[in-house]
Amino acid sequence: MTDIVHSRDYELFCNGRLADPYPFLHELRSAEPVHWCEPWNCWVVTGYEDVQQGHQDLRLSSDKARVAMSALPEALRTRVDALGKHLALWVSHTDPPDHKRLREAFRQPFMARNIPAMRDRIAAIANELIDAVGPSGRMDIIGDFAYLMPVTVICELLGLPLQDITRFQVWVDDIVAFTDAAASRRPDTAEQALAGLTELTRYFNEIIDRKRAAPGEDLISAFLAAGPESADLNDEELLAMCVQLLVGAHDTTSGLIGNSALLLLQRPEVADQLRAEPGRIESAIEEFLRYEGPSPRNSRVATADMEIGGQQIRKDQTVALMMSAANRDPQQFPDPDRLDIGRSPNRHLAFGRGPHFCLGAPLARLQGQIAVLSILQRLPGLRVVDGSTLEQPPWGQFAGLRVLNELPVVFGEG
Repeated sequence: MTDIVHSRDYELFCNGRLADPYPFLHELRSAEPVHWCEPWNCWVVTGYEDVQQGHQDLRLSSDKARVAMSALPEALRTRVDALGKHLALWVSHTDPPDHKRLREAFRQPFMARNIPAMRDRIAAIANELIDAVGPSGRMDIIGDFAYLMPVTVICELLGLPLQDITRFQVWVDDIVAFTDAAASRRPDTAEQALAGLTELTRYFNEIIDRKRAAPGEDLISAFLAAGPESADLNDEELLAMCVQLLVGAHDTTSGLIGNSALLLLQRPEVADQLRAEPGRIESAIEEFLRYEGPSPRNSRVATADMEIGGQQIRKDQTVALMMSAANRDPQQFPDPDRLDIGRSPNRHLAFGRGPHFCLGAPLARLQGQIAVLSILQRLPGLRVVDGSTLEQPPWGQFAGLRVLNELPVVFGEG
């Protein structure tokens, strides 16, 4: 184990800069599946069963705001206290009983049975984005498509003007950077995130006031019409929902689309197979999520002394449940490093498991399916601008996200 801890790969992994983390994660899982990571100041759990059980164990708190804020120096933590209080209201950061109340309030629009009705509009959004770049024969799949598609969907759900996307993109970027940086013990982004949140709060307060005066056919108007007694929601919780939906579109769903596009470019035979058999898209998206999911880990905090995988976890210690490692565990997935769009069963953990299973999973899946088929069917001759991109993808330097910074491509004849 000493060799692993002092290796270059270990250092790069802890800094979010290991381009291909999977060989290292295999090594770590084999040597010490529950490992104390000094740079992260937490336990790193890599085996499928332990990660799955960790998501279901109520002794592990989902108070990620506490994890993020605890990494800050005390003086800075005091200055950005409003940021911590806001993050603590995200439904994915709460524990019972608040978690059940908030999840129930936000569950209805994202229930699996309600999502298919959105298919036509999502497909139209995908086509509109491709039409916008079509004449040029080139695009950045991330900036021109993978980001804009889910953000546009969420904006329409919330009733936000689409022209405001560029306005709040920077604010959301700052919040995302902080939540990752804090987990990596880089606190320099905290004040910038608070500034972004302040602007986003001002923006949403204006939107909420406008919808109180003139309701529309959107989620914000629906919550306002239901009244606070519907789930004892207050304005701060409604604001937190809006921000979290934007962040989810920003990283998780856009990451799914971008990572899927990269996998298709790296494996043209899989792209050809899906063009010929589009009915396999649901299975393909599940395999893309397993193989190269955008959310490599979930953090939890032990609320009591406990044991995971033979290791003693102390109360208040942080536990990083590594879905990226669990989804490549050979004990659960035969030949785990092979991309197989027909893999069955495929009980991956890309959306977590248990009471905090991602509320937006049905919507993210549908958007992934539509996006991939749109790319395959609307962009003939798709190829990267620079061939080295396939060997050395421009991964963002995040510890808590596995997403691309950009993916420049050309398409058409030639």
